[in-house]
Amino acid sequence: MLAPYPKKNTSERRIIFHADMDSFFASVEIREKPELKGLPLIVGSDPQEGSGRGVVSTCSYEARKYGVHSAMPISQAYRLCPHAVFLPVNMKLYAGVSAGVMELLRGFADKFQQVSVDEAYLIPGPEIRNFEEAALYALRIKDEVKRQQRITCSVGVGPNKLVSKIASGFQKPDGLTVVRPEDVREFLFPLPVSKIPGVGEKTEEILNEMGIHRVEELANCDIQLLSERFGKMGFRLKQLANGLDFEEVVEKESIKSISRHGTFAEDTSDPVKISGSLDLLIESVHSSLLKHSFLFKTITLTVRFEDFSTYTRSKTLPIWTSDIFVIKRTAMQLLSEFIGRRKFRLVGVEVTKLRERDERQTLITDFP
Repeated sequence: MLAPYPKKNTSERRIIFHADMDSFFASVEIREKPELKGLPLIVGSDPQEGSGRGVVSTCSYEARKYGVHSAMPISQAYRLCPHAVFLPVNMKLYAGVSAGVMELLRGFADKFQQVSVDEAYLIPGPEIRNFEEAALYALRIKDEVKRQQRITCSVGVGPNKLVSKIASGFQKPDGLTVVRPEDVREFLFPLPVSKIPGVGEKTEEILNEMGIHRVEELANCDIQLLSERFGKMGFRLKQLANGLDFEEVVEKESIKSISRHGTFAEDTSDPVKISGSLDLLIESVHSSLLKHSFLFKTITLTVRFEDFSTYTRSKTLPIWTSDIFVIKRTAMQLLSEFIGRRKFRLVGVEVTKLRERDERQTLITDFP
């Protein structure tokens, strides 16, 4: 059986924080519109009285009492809670609040890693010497987020990223959970395996079929059995279940891709509607390219048909460019393979192999 955590001197023990804003989009909307406080609030696409085709981005904790959760079809959310307040996603507003939150958190960190618009890992400076001091430090972080941004966050403190991540979601909202190295197994073992980051529905289903429902059962499972079902991932699952995670807190890497996807209100085979929608997505991608001063080399088209079958096609160009007409011409060429086959549910475009523009270079953007 794996050790609960590698033996180190106390001075070498890592103390890692995971800060996660509570129901972020909904919380920001309530901050801006205090009259929404206490009401079931759902942020996402238009429910269209139950016929909407998008998904829930996030929802307030009052809405969650009705079974609503993020990534749920908006039509299902409407059926569960038709009296909820439904608001569209206002990403410009959320991005502004996120920037302020991350700047605040960074000020508490010796090392900092933002992992999404509303969550980050941080390692405090050497003045935080033990988990007792870390708990007080976490309270300071929470208080400052509430005071400066007028939203709440939950913080998990642990000896590694895995434990702190799980801990931050343990007592939401406005929670604080501290897990010392010697308590890792006691904390993890009673939890369902779905609490382990990376264990999605399919993995959980396979584990359940193997008779594994709780983290303790996964931690004690024969590694041979796990390897037979999951390959190399089996060893990783056993490590995580035993609380072992050696991933470092590092500054997030630069943007590697820019993509936009759109779901049609109704499945369609109309080439004018499909190409028009793709054109709008391309313009949004191009706007982001210009904003970040990026060039790209690879364009990828994604299509999803009415039966949810999904296909991608890519083309890599001979040089870097940011020319919108190159994106449009290439994407339309890739799209032509699929037009007239079946009805489209979704179309998307992505540019990758990014690099920052060097203003001293002259770009050739016309290709044969």
